[in-house]
Amino acid sequence: MKKWLLAMLFGTVLVLGACGGGDDENASEKPADKDDTKTEENGGSVDATAAEGVYQDNCLSCHGADLSGGSGPALTDVGSKYSSDEIADIIKNGKGSMPAGMAEGDDVQLLADWLAEKK
Repeated sequence: MKKWLLAMLFGTVLVLGACGGGDDENASEKPADKDDTKTEENGGSVDATAAEGVYQDNCLSCHGADLSGGSGPALTDVGSKYSSDEIADIIKNGKGSMPAGMAEGDDVQLLADWLAEKK
């Protein structure tokens, strides 16, 4: 009886773990009322969709999906502490435990401008 119960429990955990146990199909979709192309804070000059893509590719693993931090500090209000140029310098050269070169080329300035708006 104990083996059967253990097998059922283990099977349930595997199924829920593999399937997520919920409707995650639309979890990554952005709200419909959000303007994904340009941000209003910077006169529409920062492509928020592109910046978020760069963030997801280079920063998300340390700073969290919602900028709330993880192994790296929270970036929810980084624009109140640093200018776009200072943020770009940190991305290029690193700071503290953050390694240098986390983004390259035009992505650095795009990401820095987008993060500078987070106040």
